[in-house]
Amino acid sequence: MELLAEKQKTQVLIHFATHGILDDIRGLGSAIALAPSGKDNGLLTAEEIFDLKLNAELVVISACNTGKGRITGDGVIGLSRSLMNAGVPSVVVSLWSVPDTSTTTLMKEFYQDLEQKKLDKAQALQKAMQTMIQKDFSPYDWAAFTLIGEP
Repeated sequence: MELLAEKQKTQVLIHFATHGILDDIRGLGSAIALAPSGKDNGLLTAEEIFDLKLNAELVVISACNTGKGRITGDGVIGLSRSLMNAGVPSVVVSLWSVPDTSTTTLMKEFYQDLEQKKLDKAQALQKAMQTMIQKDFSPYDWAAFTLIGEP
């Protein structure tokens, strides 16, 4: 019974620290840049993600413009929507171009708060942002990130 309880506590997290490509015309062409191989160009598009079945509690894309997409009557069509359609209940994405150094600092704080302080995802992101303020980072450097979905 203890082993089952331990398994239930384990969260699957996926973190992409890379470049994001915005397609605000179609939305589904937005992509996460990965390493190309063979005939594959290395771009993981929202369209490719849309029909996947992912078993992750959280996907973080620490890249530029990953929360943006095509605005329709049904909402924003892009990476975050595709990930949620693939079964991910919570996604952290950015709403503008983000600097590498401050993004690294924010993400370290976020994961430390998520793991050590037993906060939920929304509380951990909020706490990490408060730490960025205390460390005198400009809001431009950290405020682009938002949590979409379940806290």
